[in-house]
Amino acid sequence: MAASSRAQVLDLYRAMLRESKRFSAYNYRTYAVRRIRDAFRENKNVKDPVEIQTLMNKAKRDLEIIRRQVAEQGAATRRKSGSSSWSLGKPCTTWP
Repeated sequence: MAASSRAQVLDLYRAMLRESKRFSAYNYRTYAVRRIRDAFRENKNVKDPVEIQTLMNKAKRDLEIIRRQVAEQGAATRRKSGSSSWSLGKPCTTWP
């Protein structure tokens, strides 16, 4: 593997771990970190550039999925916490 593609793989690996650690739910967070580590370890000996690129593309798609899920989870948490002021009959004075 060329030095630049190795650096790209490591950057992607770090980005996936960093993003998955943003899950607020412990079970989601630990599962995502474990799956990412296992997948990268499983494919660490791949030498074929085409297969490496295929795996990189899949990992990039997975990273986007993680980002969407983290954002969705954050939005759902904000919706839950924001609705409590309405149940007391008071309008929410701050926008989440």
